[in-house]
Amino acid sequence: MTTAGAVVAALTFVWLGMVFAISFLEAPLKFRAPGVTLPIGLGIGRLVFRALNAAEVVWAVAILIALVLGSWPGVAVPITAGVAIAALAVQLVAVRPALTKRSDAVLAGHEGPRSSAHLVYVAVEVIKVAALIWLGTAVLVSAT
Repeated sequence: MTTAGAVVAALTFVWLGMVFAISFLEAPLKFRAPGVTLPIGLGIGRLVFRALNAAEVVWAVAILIALVLGSWPGVAVPITAGVAIAALAVQLVAVRPALTKRSDAVLAGHEGPRSSAHLVYVAVEVIKVAALIWLGTAVLVSAT
């Protein structure tokens, strides 16, 4: 395996692990903890997802750099990396602002109608996870 391949594989699986741990474990479980109210859970979630998204941007940029510097047989690795990075961009640019607006309203005491933005975020998260699994696998397969 080339250095670029090793970097992409490592960063991909670290990124994937972070998304699994935060999005699919921490996020739903925090609301089940005793004493965690909706405002407290939203406050924690905002901090945690801000940190996760910042780390994801770092991993995405590092993967992009490794992709540019490396040599890849076929198109599977660049395309799947592009899908994962595009999913992150959609979350950050299109979905997070709607989630922030909704959580701001809830934290200000204005429940209002429920938003579908959370479901969209989860759907894009599933796409991102699938792309990261595919990316990591494609890098490992291309190394053999």
